[in-house]
Amino acid sequence: MSLRARAAWAVVVLRPRRHFSSSATTFNRLKVAIIGQSTFAAEVYKLLRKDGHKIVGVFTVPDKGNREDPLASTAAADDIPVFKVKAWRKAGLPIPEMVEQYKNIGADLNVLPFCKQFIPMQVINYPALKSICYHPSILPKHRGVSAISWTLINGDKQAGFSIFWADDGLDTGPILLQRSCPVEPNDTVDSLYNRFLYPEGIKAMAEAVNLVANGSAPKIPQKEEGASYEPSLGKVDLQQVDWSLPAEKIHNFIRGLDSSPGAWVVMNGKQTKVYGSTLWEKPTVDGQEVEISGMSGKGIIHPDGLLLHGSDSKLVNIKRISIDGKMIAASNYGQEGKAEEQLDYTEEERNTVKKLACIWNGILNINVEDNTDFFASGAGSMDVVRLVEEVKDKLNLVIQNEDLFMATTFKDFAQLVITKCRGGSETKKLMHKSIDVFANNMTLHFPNQLFINGEFVDAVPNTTLDSINPHDESVICKVQCASKDDVNKAVQAAKRAFEDGEWSKISARERGHLLFRLADLMDAHREELASIESLDSGAVYTLALKTHVGMSIETWRYFAGWCDKIQGSTIPISHARPNRNLTITKKEPIGVCGLVTPWNYPLMMLSWKMASCLAAGNTVVMKPAQVSPLSALKFAELSLLAGIPPGVINILPGKGSETGNAIANHPDIRKLGFTGSTSVGQVIMRSCADSNVKKVSLELGGKSPLIIFNDCDLDRAVRMAMSGVFFNKGENCIAAGRLFVDSSIHDEFVERVVKETKKMVMGDPFNRSTEHGPQNHKAHLDKLVEFCNLGIKEGATLLCGGKRADRKGFYFQPTVFTDVEDHMYIAQEESFGPVMVISKFASGNVDAVIKRANNTEYGLASGVFTRDINRALYIAEKIDAGTVFINTYNKTDVAAPFGGFKQSGFGKDLGKAALDEYLKTKCITFEY
Repeated sequence: MSLRARAAWAVVVLRPRRHFSSSATTFNRLKVAIIGQSTFAAEVYKLLRKDGHKIVGVFTVPDKGNREDPLASTAAADDIPVFKVKAWRKAGLPIPEMVEQYKNIGADLNVLPFCKQFIPMQVINYPALKSICYHPSILPKHRGVSAISWTLINGDKQAGFSIFWADDGLDTGPILLQRSCPVEPNDTVDSLYNRFLYPEGIKAMAEAVNLVANGSAPKIPQKEEGASYEPSLGKVDLQQVDWSLPAEKIHNFIRGLDSSPGAWVVMNGKQTKVYGSTLWEKPTVDGQEVEISGMSGKGIIHPDGLLLHGSDSKLVNIKRISIDGKMIAASNYGQEGKAEEQLDYTEEERNTVKKLACIWNGILNINVEDNTDFFASGAGSMDVVRLVEEVKDKLNLVIQNEDLFMATTFKDFAQLVITKCRGGSETKKLMHKSIDVFANNMTLHFPNQLFINGEFVDAVPNTTLDSINPHDESVICKVQCASKDDVNKAVQAAKRAFEDGEWSKISARERGHLLFRLADLMDAHREELASIESLDSGAVYTLALKTHVGMSIETWRYFAGWCDKIQGSTIPISHARPNRNLTITKKEPIGVCGLVTPWNYPLMMLSWKMASCLAAGNTVVMKPAQVSPLSALKFAELSLLAGIPPGVINILPGKGSETGNAIANHPDIRKLGFTGSTSVGQVIMRSCADSNVKKVSLELGGKSPLIIFNDCDLDRAVRMAMSGVFFNKGENCIAAGRLFVDSSIHDEFVERVVKETKKMVMGDPFNRSTEHGPQNHKAHLDKLVEFCNLGIKEGATLLCGGKRADRKGFYFQPTVFTDVEDHMYIAQEESFGPVMVISKFASGNVDAVIKRANNTEYGLASGVFTRDINRALYIAEKIDAGTVFINTYNKTDVAAPFGGFKQSGFGKDLGKAALDEYLKTKCITFEY
């Protein structure tokens, strides 16, 4: 009777760790015959040679087409005799010629590390030391060819392998060595092999040979207690899911057949294989219903997969399905006919594709074309192992076995690899409505829909906002307006991306690479972005190009560099004697973050907050200003081109009362970053507290004082003061809201300022000579008119401006007030426009002017002009503001923290401090 070698498992495994060391230190060197196949057997071969044993012959399977088994290739390279055996017996009897050929090699021991063939007992018992065989279960449990699958199907808590002395039974020989490992809830055949059975099995085979060599190998008879023998799962009828089982047993069955041969169900009348099973412990979600034959209830296709019902009404979620041999993401069922985008490769990416072709050529031993199918060309499970490992070694890219299952042709696989190199996980074609507008001598292209989970979609219900051109008051386009339901969809997409998506799997350095790529794309589109910003917000184009867009790009590059430098610390604590203790801290991302940004710097405010948020590893749901959303939507388009995975960035134009409120109140958003007015900030802070005590950072209103002493460089002071007030039409949170001018230079300062203000060129933002563009929107323009009327009514002296310009568009004249007293409205409140408010102070009375400057509930920024460094530093210490400028103004930088005190809010944008706004600190203490 012949031995049936029980290692016929169609599995995908990873290459073992290198540089093994045997547990045996001294032993006799043996003459060994290796009977088996695959990379597993090849690695055992290498380790036995390293330990000094002589391999006298290798018996493996015939070539598949032009492809040789790895064991044969490895042995042939060392000039070891290789016998490619089609079969060892015929008509149930050993083939004499084959047995005689085997006997002639003179082996002391047969080693069967991975063997699918029937080996006659004349071969098994011929060597003096007989034969040892590897089996992937803890014998006597799960004898048979599908042992590891049945380990999972039965829900065993322990898996393992046995090395036994081969006999004429069905895996019933005495045990030489056993090892075990725990089974995790979502383990599959692949994961158990990759984590334990494969690497540890190779080392154990070498250890077993050494035990045999030094005469200490045990022979422990197998007990019949607990013994089991299950049938092969190669028959199709044994692979069908049984719907009478509860969800956990269905999950175990599916993962036991994952990734081969695959459990199957009948979905919408068609046999469908299902893979990637997990128990679903979240609430049931809405989605596309599908008919599953024999199952109680409908299956649900949703963004995370396919939900199936067990007999106990609990759910199993499926990640991948295979229909007619084509593997797809379960969530994409019903969309298979959609065209996929053919990526435009860079020169570097074309070289990567060439390297991939060489890898495929080496594995398949054929000339690889775009339509070459990996598996149709004869590749098997061990070839998947080799492909995964070679891609990792030669391209420094980690791919999963299922990546190949989802893209089996070379063209599809190459595109998948390039997409992963770019940081993405899908090659979905970008399909969205595009608005085309001719402005600034170019055609501008930008979306006008919501951006949720990597797609541009209409709002539900389909409501829109008008985007108005402040230059001529025309409607640029209609933009979708997000509802509370849209916010919830975006939050769920962001949550999935944070917890389970590609974003959660990539390294910090890979995350930085993506953000650098995004910055590069923004740089390549800087003229278009600046033009959209000017068109939508009224910013002068040259300023938009330099500051709105230029500083945005700098911000993304700065925080991209921080991604892999976010670190914790080690802390000395008291020891629990006689033991010792060690405490470390970890900086971790918070999760889903909400961002609500203002209309004065639409793209820059998005960048200031989102770059640090993403660098920290979070995902984002962001509401741009209702009146200026277009550059944010163009940014969303660029984020897709950069390969940012779906769900990481979600952009929702909408109203503050609905969209913004829904973000602030959403229980799954754990952090909110807001820039806007103090009154709205107070409402948001209450909402964040009431909803889930979410972390908040607020950059609110300002009334920033600028103090000008008589020893200053007056030319510079005039120039910088005007910039401090009129920069970006005065729509600037740190604008110099009130100037305190030394009485001895007051009149000259005012005269110069008024003269220069009247020279300012107002007009079309796209005209290169324009210095002063339109205000952002009509409601703000009206508030500026009201603000100036109150100033006049209270007795301040209006020297110029104070009115809406006599022209079409939201233009307001640059304005200068003097004789402003501390009690006046215009001395206390922010105009957020081109209004200069000037007050005198007595020469030399430093403390008095500091007291007046601090006599406000705002504390965002401040400035001082003086040549006296001692006085400058004294004021910097005493002034109650988050930023102090000395002999300059508006000098912000991406590396310098930005944020205010008092009712100007708290928290920081920019600089390293901004990262802490989007991180949480975890403390971990060890005892040893």
